[in-house]
Amino acid sequence: MMGPLKIIALVILVISFFTFVTFFGRLPALRNTPIGTLHRILWLHIPGSIRSLDQRLTQGRLSAWTAKIAHTLWNDRHPLVMIFFILLLSVSEFLFLPPAWPLLNTSQTAIAITLVLLPYIFLYASAASDPGYITQENHSHQMTLYPYDFTIFYPGQSCHTCRQLKPARSKHCSICKHCIAKMDHHCIFINNCVGYRNQHYFLLLLFTTASLTTYATYLGFSLLSGQIRKEIPAWKIWGPGFSWSEYGNIWAWVLQEYTRIGAVTLLCGLTTPLIWGLLGYHLYLIWAGTTTNESMKWGDWAYEMADGYAFKRELSSDRHKDETIEPVWTRWPVESEQIVLRTDDGMPPTGPDAIGEGTWERVWKLKDVENLYDLGFWDNLTDVFRPRYGFRRREHSSSGSGSRSRPSSGDVTSVAPP
Repeated sequence: MMGPLKIIALVILVISFFTFVTFFGRLPALRNTPIGTLHRILWLHIPGSIRSLDQRLTQGRLSAWTAKIAHTLWNDRHPLVMIFFILLLSVSEFLFLPPAWPLLNTSQTAIAITLVLLPYIFLYASAASDPGYITQENHSHQMTLYPYDFTIFYPGQSCHTCRQLKPARSKHCSICKHCIAKMDHHCIFINNCVGYRNQHYFLLLLFTTASLTTYATYLGFSLLSGQIRKEIPAWKIWGPGFSWSEYGNIWAWVLQEYTRIGAVTLLCGLTTPLIWGLLGYHLYLIWAGTTTNESMKWGDWAYEMADGYAFKRELSSDRHKDETIEPVWTRWPVESEQIVLRTDDGMPPTGPDAIGEGTWERVWKLKDVENLYDLGFWDNLTDVFRPRYGFRRREHSSSGSGSRSRPSSGDVTSVAPP
């Protein structure tokens, strides 16, 4: 029994690991780590080698067919992955609950019912809600939600697809075919974008799913240990007084007797860290006052700064604002007092587009640039869970570093980046 059990556990562990690499390997923080290297090998080098081989064998016909299927799966909105997620939840519950139900006490039953229902509720809320679509009708309102920071978001930029000015913190989603307010990312598990209006539902989906799998792991091992204790009264879950061989044989026996409970318990135990890790990453982004989309931009800025191509200086406090492209925002308590630019030659910016006043200062590190959208963890969290909440306007420090520069990314290449 231990042979098949080890194989099942190993397969689940490998799938979880490669899922982690797929989702997290492209993040700036992991770009120069073994995780980032493995991500490039899996998604760049291996596919490139296969395409080269196919070019020699079939003149690229197989690659073209595969690319067409992959483009449909990755760039068109479809519910396949969401259906898989729902099936994974429901089939696991169908396997686990019937044999476990007679073994549960009243409190365990109540907790189990609650935790089983919550992920479906928040999955529906995340998938069915408007993530923050920017339309002609609501465009003027969306423009007032956040000020431009003149670092990763500049006024006057247009979406070439939607043919309208891009509000600060927005991004066009090629899958949803819309610009999304405060775009975080497009999530294939909910078949929807995560943005200004549904980010809180997405976080609650992660939290309730992680809580469900954590409780299922705890409950599964508790129930199995209880069945062992009926045969071996001295048994404890950590196995004191038993050799490794005896301990493994005991678990092999109980897993054979309660295969459905054991299989789901192992699945939950091995996938729970991945779900908590994803939730932890998004809580880190909130703590840093940024989004997944913005973290990529800050990461690019880090490389520009390290190469000596980034400069900053103060924005004039009485500068003229064209309210048709940079309207007065209604809810954010601070405005940018700096502009950060990149030059191609490593020399300070010049010309009519180089707005601001004072001397240009070369920027070497992200900590020397403020993040306008970081108000501190609790206010950042408020912005997620109460997006229409009006912050109390307050004075804005121009010191620039420390608490307002925790995130890491940016792909601005000029005063008016495309």
